[in-house]
Amino acid sequence: MADVICVNGLTKRFGDFVAVNNITFSVKEGEIFGFLGANGAGKTTAMRMLCGLSFPSEGTGTVAGFDIAKQSEKIKKHIGYMSQKFSLYEDLTVMENIQLYAGIYGVEKETMKRESTALLKKLDFENKKDTLVSSLPLGWKQKLAFSAAIFHHPKIVFLDEPTGGVDPATRRQFWEMIYETAANGITIFVTTHYMDEAEYCNRVSIMVDGKIEALNTPKNLKEQFHVDSMSKVFDQLARRAKRGE
Repeated sequence: MADVICVNGLTKRFGDFVAVNNITFSVKEGEIFGFLGANGAGKTTAMRMLCGLSFPSEGTGTVAGFDIAKQSEKIKKHIGYMSQKFSLYEDLTVMENIQLYAGIYGVEKETMKRESTALLKKLDFENKKDTLVSSLPLGWKQKLAFSAAIFHHPKIVFLDEPTGGVDPATRRQFWEMIYETAANGITIFVTTHYMDEAEYCNRVSIMVDGKIEALNTPKNLKEQFHVDSMSKVFDQLARRAKRGE
């Protein structure tokens, strides 16, 4: 499998503060990669650089084959993004949100028409297409937001705490969608505060104070730290943090 994300010595400074400190890692095509860290660890800043929203102070990196320092606009066209905080327009209908995202990502009109019909059927939203998103249950919103983020078949989709606030059953259903998407060759780059979700990833990195302090499969990390859960791995590393949130 080819690397679709590759960074070397990636650093981001804000004045004297080093938010991301010389991180190096790669992510392969179709991999589910967990990017973890406590609040203030630097993971959001790192993700912004990978998404082409912020330029690195030092280091190099490519996302979907494009340079994060020089080709940020091309990166944006080849990735998807979903955030817990903002992914859908609440005052638009289900279909209007799908059409909006299709337009943003440059999906051709005929393709959009065909695939939006298939998507509504897959999500069992056919009788909800004219419903305002604001009236949908949170779990339904999450499924729609994820589907909109991958509507243009990106190489990578970045998920920033996508299951925050939903119940365990809905989270499991959401992860079934993630597995299906990864099986189709789309790389999943996900941040989460739920350590049981870290167990579902192929590999996990954990940031502490701007640095990646651990990176391996969940199984190997638990063996390395002599614990029986990713929650305990995370707790051991989080205790090392010196800077606040």
